[in-house]
Amino acid sequence: MLLPLPHLRTRSSVSSARILIHHHIPPYRYPRSPFATPSRCFARPVQEPRVGTTTPVPDNAANVEPKSPFYFEAGYALYAKRPSRPFPPPFLSYPSVSFSEPLSTHHRSRDRRPYVNGEMIRGMTNGDDAVLVSDSFVAANDGVGAWAAREKGHAALWSRLIVHFWALEVERAKFGDGVEPDPVAYLQKAFEYTKEATSQPNEWFGTTTACAALLSSNSSTPTHPVLYITQLGDSQILVLRPRNKEVIFKTAEQWHWFDCPRQLGTNSPDTPTSNAVMDRIEIEEDDIVLAMTDGVIDNLWEHEVVQNVVDSMDKLKRGENKAEAGKEPAEQTYADGMRFVAQELLNAARVIAEDPFAESPYMEKAIDEGLSIEGGKLDDISVVAAQCKRRKV
Repeated sequence: MLLPLPHLRTRSSVSSARILIHHHIPPYRYPRSPFATPSRCFARPVQEPRVGTTTPVPDNAANVEPKSPFYFEAGYALYAKRPSRPFPPPFLSYPSVSFSEPLSTHHRSRDRRPYVNGEMIRGMTNGDDAVLVSDSFVAANDGVGAWAAREKGHAALWSRLIVHFWALEVERAKFGDGVEPDPVAYLQKAFEYTKEATSQPNEWFGTTTACAALLSSNSSTPTHPVLYITQLGDSQILVLRPRNKEVIFKTAEQWHWFDCPRQLGTNSPDTPTSNAVMDRIEIEEDDIVLAMTDGVIDNLWEHEVVQNVVDSMDKLKRGENKAEAGKEPAEQTYADGMRFVAQELLNAARVIAEDPFAESPYMEKAIDEGLSIEGGKLDDISVVAAQCKRRKV
């Protein structure tokens, strides 16, 4: 039985899976998770990166009235260290075995998309991570993979549900025209909805970090874009200005202790209201917003991230990016460009993650804690790259 006491546990020192909340074991003297041995040392199925420009929305989703003259042109790139576990019922129905059922892809028993409360779950799952890309809201949540070792544990479900409900709250909220958005309050509601959805009779355990950027405009000067950035845990939002190779803003990681970040979910004492941090940042058109899980920031230093993005933007200008299948280079959109930026950053992080001899930020942090760790950190890698643009009237 999972203990309800809010004593946080950490990831294994060589695993990306954060050990679930538990107690009776002091920090740094803990059993390894089932995934503690670096999987790069053994044969494993080759996972192919996935890329795109928007995450799916329901076919019958209502059109959302723009709340700002600015919007995101965005793309994402995902790489899972191991295949994502299927969502359990009732979030994902089993295929029907009835011979009498009509062979219709519209029948719920044949629909392989996950649902909650009768609505398709928004976002994309990547291992235990979840990302979401929309017109004005991008997010990256990092689920604690060690829950997979527990009965009824499913961190990917938690990370995906929270980003789903968070996006819905952003859509429903009334802000603009002098009214400021409150993304921490939206996250709090998403957290409460996720707890309700994963409670009896459909009890599923998990924890996840959360970070997101909401694009709006200055209430006093509507012609200036403003970002509302929310952070809980060790994923990261980084805002940079490519023309100056300058970092405008980045979130600070939140930790209980080394390798044990703040997280939302089962047995965790953390809540959005008490622990999430929201920053309001004025930006400019064409600034780039990166939402990244720790599969990136544990393997690449900040200057490497910046240089990689700048180099990608230069390749875009020279037309050196690979065109999407079926599209001519001249047909590439800004969103296609951001997808390319995200994929290039993912590729760079993956090279370090799979190198047992590379120097990495994660190795540096571990050494500072007196731990003997070498190489990159193999983990789920999730990147969203979004560029601020002005709507055409």
